Amino acid sequence: MDKPLKWKVILILLVIFVTGAYALPSSPFYRFIPESLKFLLPEKTLNLGLDLQGGMHLLLQVDTSGMSERQAAEATEIAKEIIRNRIDEFGVAEPTIQKEGKNRILLQLPGIEDPERAIDLIGKTALLEFRLVSGDGAALEEALKGNIPEGYELKSVSHKSREGLREQELPLLVKKEAELTGAHLIDARVSIDSTRFNEPYVAFEFDKEGGQKFARVTGANVNKRLAIILDGNVYSAPVINETIPYGRGQITGRFSHEEAKDLAIVLKAGALPAPVAILENRTVGPSLGRDSVRTGIKAIVLGGIFIVLFMCLYYGLSGLIANLALFLNVVIVLGVLAMFQATLTLPGLAGIALTIGMAVDANVLIFERIREELKLRKTVSAAIRMGYQRAFRTIVDANLTTLITAGCLYAVGTGPVRGFAVTLIIGILASMFTAITVTRIVYELFLQKRTIHKLSIG
Repeated sequence: MDKPLKWKVILILLVIFVTGAYALPSSPFYRFIPESLKFLLPEKTLNLGLDLQGGMHLLLQVDTSGMSERQAAEATEIAKEIIRNRIDEFGVAEPTIQKEGKNRILLQLPGIEDPERAIDLIGKTALLEFRLVSGDGAALEEALKGNIPEGYELKSVSHKSREGLREQELPLLVKKEAELTGAHLIDARVSIDSTRFNEPYVAFEFDKEGGQKFARVTGANVNKRLAIILDGNVYSAPVINETIPYGRGQITGRFSHEEAKDLAIVLKAGALPAPVAILENRTVGPSLGRDSVRTGIKAIVLGGIFIVLFMCLYYGLSGLIANLALFLNVVIVLGVLAMFQATLTLPGLAGIALTIGMAVDANVLIFERIREELKLRKTVSAAIRMGYQRAFRTIVDANLTTLITAGCLYAVGTGPVRGFAVTLIIGILASMFTAITVTRIVYELFLQKRTIHKLSIG
């Protein structure tokens, strides 16, 4: 084997090995691999989109009324990033979060198991406030009668008991103006109180500026109560026993672990710049997703079988070589998608089916050019060389125009349309590699040490 051919073979084997290793964990054959060998394979797997594994589709509208046009655009962008942070902390794999129009945000959350919890998490404005509570009992009594002092408002604090029953709500007279907000919050996490039946609570921490403000507020109001309010609801109103110098505190409230986790998520992600409303809410069940996968794979397999049979019957051994390239094409597409942890959607499956057809089309062009050269009484070696040379430009031109179209679809499309475009782009590049490079190397290997006088093409 000469040196240039040797390096081409090494390149092809390397591409097959790498993409095959990434494609295998997402394939049905993965379960047949011994556990002792699975550590050798990449951990990345192919993500399935909303239409293939089920999930939730939401269209949100940010309330930008009263804002200037510039402020409204900025508010929507900020809201999108805050929602993205919340969803990332929530643990949804490969969500779609993108802006639509001036004040709308599209969310697609594949594989989500608790839609109501997700909606509650996404929709919270998460405005955290620390307000002082009036300790004047007489003023509270008057407020309960309707005579609320200026600068104050009535609130109530209540907790769930461990049995799930609501305890008595306690009225509070709190200042309207917050002493401190969550704007300086840098961390919020769930902790467990071992002294109170292992109840979860949310521990929070301010940045340096927020910590200094928190120390001043607590230092100036020792023995007073400080209400911790989120989106207008009082979660707790502890008594300030001493100055809190390090900007750390906690929010208690007989939370379940999930409630505490969600509260920590929204606090850590920050408050939304404006309220959001849900304009559209669609849920795709996992059974419908499984049906889509099954139908899509069935279509690809049946189409592949017909193509394989046609190529073998019409081109004989050369058709078998083309079928090998076809199989490698699918492996490369799935491997690259898994490598970059792209999301495969139902239109993406259609893109794979389309690239199979395009890969075969490239081989047909090459074979027909080779056939024309053979009719001119050229040797098999010369016919193969000229056939590839003459077909090369046609294949590149045809695929380039399709690549441009796919690029435009990706640039202006959303959701599943982008999934189709990504799969199509990868498939086109893979089909050009397998049709132009892999099949030609196979022919060169055949012709290297033997003389062939006839091809099944001719």
